[in-house]
Amino acid sequence: MFRGTGVEDERSVVELMRAMGLADEIITRVSRLWGKSAARNGGRTHLLLGHLLDTAAVAGTMWGQYLSTAFRRRLDEVSGGRGRAWFMWVCGIHDCGKACPAFQAMDAAEAAPVLAAGLTWGRLPAGRGNRWRHDVAGAVLLLPRLVAEWGDEEAAWVWPLVAGHHGMFPPAAALDPPRGAQGRGIAWEEVQRAVVDVFTRAIGFEDLADVRPVGSLRKAEQLALSGLIVMADWIASDSSHFVGLSDADLVSFASSRRRAEAAWERLRLRGGWRDLPLPEDPLEPLTRRLGVQPRASQRELVERAWSMPAPGLLVAEAPMGEGKTKAALAAAEILAARFGLDGVFVAMPTQATSDPMYEQVLQWVRSFDPELESQVALLHGRRRFNAWWRGIWAGKPRPDGDECGCQGEGLPGTAGMADDDFGAIDEDAEYDIGSARPSPDRAAGPEADGPAYWFLDNKRGLLTAFAVGTVDHLLHAATRTRHVMLRFAGLAGKVVVVDEVHAADIYMRQFLVEALRWLGQAGVPVVLLSATLPPAQRQRFVDAYLSGVLGTADVHQPVPEPAGYPCVTVAHGADGRAVAETSREAVRSWRESAPVRLAWLPDTDPAGTPVAAAVRKVLTGGGVALVVVNQVARAQAIYRDLQEGGFDGVLHLLHARLCAAHRADRTAECLHQMGPQAGEERPERMVVIATQLAEQSFDVDADVLITDLAPTDLLLQRIGRLHRHGGTRRPAAHHVPQVLVTGVAPGRDGTPRFLYASKQIYGEWSLLRAAALIMEAAGPLTDGDAGAPTAAGWSIPADVPALVARAYGDAGICPAGWNESGAWEQWQAKEREREKNAEEFLLCRRREWASPTLEGLHYAGSRAASEEQLDAVVRDGDPSVEVVIVRRTSDGYRGFDGSWLGVHGEVDDDEVTDRLMGGTVRLPPGLTDAARAELSPLPGWAGRPWLQYRLALVLEEDGTRLLGKDRVSYHDVLGLIIEWEAR
Repeated sequence: MFRGTGVEDERSVVELMRAMGLADEIITRVSRLWGKSAARNGGRTHLLLGHLLDTAAVAGTMWGQYLSTAFRRRLDEVSGGRGRAWFMWVCGIHDCGKACPAFQAMDAAEAAPVLAAGLTWGRLPAGRGNRWRHDVAGAVLLLPRLVAEWGDEEAAWVWPLVAGHHGMFPPAAALDPPRGAQGRGIAWEEVQRAVVDVFTRAIGFEDLADVRPVGSLRKAEQLALSGLIVMADWIASDSSHFVGLSDADLVSFASSRRRAEAAWERLRLRGGWRDLPLPEDPLEPLTRRLGVQPRASQRELVERAWSMPAPGLLVAEAPMGEGKTKAALAAAEILAARFGLDGVFVAMPTQATSDPMYEQVLQWVRSFDPELESQVALLHGRRRFNAWWRGIWAGKPRPDGDECGCQGEGLPGTAGMADDDFGAIDEDAEYDIGSARPSPDRAAGPEADGPAYWFLDNKRGLLTAFAVGTVDHLLHAATRTRHVMLRFAGLAGKVVVVDEVHAADIYMRQFLVEALRWLGQAGVPVVLLSATLPPAQRQRFVDAYLSGVLGTADVHQPVPEPAGYPCVTVAHGADGRAVAETSREAVRSWRESAPVRLAWLPDTDPAGTPVAAAVRKVLTGGGVALVVVNQVARAQAIYRDLQEGGFDGVLHLLHARLCAAHRADRTAECLHQMGPQAGEERPERMVVIATQLAEQSFDVDADVLITDLAPTDLLLQRIGRLHRHGGTRRPAAHHVPQVLVTGVAPGRDGTPRFLYASKQIYGEWSLLRAAALIMEAAGPLTDGDAGAPTAAGWSIPADVPALVARAYGDAGICPAGWNESGAWEQWQAKEREREKNAEEFLLCRRREWASPTLEGLHYAGSRAASEEQLDAVVRDGDPSVEVVIVRRTSDGYRGFDGSWLGVHGEVDDDEVTDRLMGGTVRLPPGLTDAARAELSPLPGWAGRPWLQYRLALVLEEDGTRLLGKDRVSYHDVLGLIIEWEAR
């Protein structure tokens, strides 16, 4: 029975060993074993038992201050009601393998007392590749005893938790130590047994047999537990909070508990809601918390969250602007309160969409408790530029009011992924794991008031109670990479919301499906939001989640056809069977469907001259046009054409190769002039030329849309920017929304020809299908100027589900002669290849999904070593890099905006750093190799947070430079310009 507190807690481990009747010789030897070397622990040796007890004490604090109610409940179930004690034991025992020659011999100074006590060893294997690692040594040390005292089944799922605490789970075949590395002879046997027994008794158990669990966690729960073990270990390994103790008479569980509580408080660590109460009124999370008058679709999602009998999957499909996100937050509150979750992770498709969502979640979290705002993390590489993030996490002045902090001057909201480089604690450097750098977000010392900076370091962001970030963070948690358990542990105690799930292509969906399996098995409620979701995708997401719930690889539970649109699909397990339901009655959209007229604008010239001409024509009588094209160079060319041709109106260019500050300023200006609050600020005549950035979370209202052909679901997303806001004043000619579809032209026998860039991005099959559907509404595709928009067109949003279903269905829809079947076969072959490529990196191989333990999870695993490589893995693209634009002058260097940097690029303060970082831009993948080979940080950036690892793109005095064989330059309006050498 766990005693918790009392006289015995105060006894030192030496006193405890004597009370256990251990021989003096064994006591002396155990008291000499080191766990942290003075050289790597702030100059002070820390004994092995001290570190084990420190880690256990941290775990005890985490139990009361951090773990979700749901996970505490599961640990209580598998431990026979002793969850806290068992959690402390499994966290603390992780380093027992350090009681072996291979580890004790690693530091000569630390080894001397061990040798003097009579623990000896012979010649040990040399070289990093042959070194016997202490994590695996711990499993070898424990496994025979666990089997003998617990039985095979219980031992089988616990030993990988010890063997995998440095980030990778080895197979059982790896538990084969080199000769002498594990320790030979009675002396080592006695000491290793004593370490386990003394630690076990100090925690409060009678003996190892007393620790035996009465059940087992499911594999996904084991992965979450493994991440929590790593978290406890990393906290307890911080020598600034856990000063080394080399005298065993000073080591006790009571002192470790006091150290852990003090460290937890100094680090300002905490969980989230902590036992969130159920709302008194079913709609209170919408009406009171979020201040909205519930729409029918929002009510439907909230009601489903109330009625679901167990944690499950909710898939909400509704038109753009329907209020899905607020409904999802309300559902998250209900699910968390009902099932014992402690926070939320909201996954967005890009950095640009993450920033406004971060501020929305901030306001929402404040409504529970203002102090919780410091527990809301923004997870992407440019969070420094979000004004609210800086105000809360970096101690900078906060924005006035509650407006989006990403829309202010010089505050970028840009697409791309985080630059959260891999790293770990210092001791891990011995095991080929990089050391974590101090977080560059930190504005003050660790004792300053503010949030828990510990969460900002590498791989830890998802451990924050509330997090908003790019979907890649969720996808990374489904990859077979080192320390994946930390990422998953951050998800396991939360409700997970994935917004704009349609933005994931088939390759990314492999990782999303894998994540859903693991989340389903871990009992994590998931809310997926989409405006346009093909039925096959919906079915696949449901099957994946239910596969996790039931622990079976091939669950297929047919999803009933929704009664209408919007709709909500629910999937969960009940009494060992799969349940999938959907809205049985049509849910009325808050906005009535309206006709959208469609016409062709034939053009496959990258220069886009006909597009520029069409803009001038459609805006003759005024209005606001949005032009969305599929290629940056095409957007730049159309802008040039309009600018040089003297376009009489406001003209904006928006794409991913603008530097961070320019893109932020321009996005903010577009939102100001054509967003929901534009009012009288809306120009009489305006055109925004954008790339695919305008497809998602770009809350603007255009009178007319000119768009390159794209797959149907993405085309509908673009159409979602038309006539988006009620009450917008429009010229008479634009009272009915109009769409001109370009980027396509008739070819031989009437078969469409597509822009080369469009075919490369989307493939021919999906473009043919989209063209066929448009032709039904806009008439045949013929040469010539833009046709008149048809009176029929599409009814939006009523037609959305049918259009998406037909676009991705099995039936042929293209005219004869288009070779739809050939394009389909090509598409399928490529998709199969992409699926196969993704499988190499998925967290669990299909054939191993039913395995009940984590043993061998990382065998022959992913070799993605950097965040950029991992980004490329989950998005199926070539790695790309971000650079900071710098201009060389006769007197040194200047930032993109002219800020003086000094002879060697020196940056003296945060303000200059901010301005300089505003010149960040992501290069296209074709320049990655050259950038890595030729670019480096400026000498003056050494030691400067946020800059010391950034590549500088130094432009010469003429404003250009060669990068490899291609010439690059940066234009303040056009953005990054690349003159590609002919290949």
